[in-house]
Amino acid sequence: MQKRRRKNFNQNCKGQVWIETVIYTLIAFVMIGLILSFAKPKIEELQDQALLKQSTEMMKQIDTTILTMGAAGNQRILEIGIKEGDLKIDGAADEIIFELESQSVYSEPGREISDGNIIVLTEKKSGYNLVTLTRNYSADYDLRFEGKNEQKIISSSSTSYKLTILNEGAGTDSRIILNMSVI
Repeated sequence: MQKRRRKNFNQNCKGQVWIETVIYTLIAFVMIGLILSFAKPKIEELQDQALLKQSTEMMKQIDTTILTMGAAGNQRILEIGIKEGDLKIDGAADEIIFELESQSVYSEPGREISDGNIIVLTEKKSGYNLVTLTRNYSADYDLRFEGKNEQKIISSSSTSYKLTILNEGAGTDSRIILNMSVI
């Protein structure tokens, strides 16, 4: 009788150890889940801020290249990386526009600000912000994409694009014609 009690007691202890192990594991998973629920949005916001900074630098690089093109016949090749967002070359409006859907707020929503020659506009949408970086060249340059006055959208890619800019000289309206293409 004594042996039977001891055997039942040992089996109950082993069962209790397994139950405690499962409970502690579940508590650990809940704690990890809580930490991630608070940390993940902050990490995504920091990533978006870094992407916006890189995109602004890319727009400034394109702007500097255009402003320093030199004489007719000069050609420059830029390597641009677009991790997220879209780069639009609008030949009809003579603008270069970069748009990115972001969790981060780059500027006060609904208000345009200047970052050098680039106009920054943040628009609040449902669940995200649409950040638009715009550079208008209509006063001095006639932008074209592959010889046409149309809009070309360059989407995000894991590899870099090679953007060529060719100075074709002054047009009939005395603005400098810049012909762009992607290699």
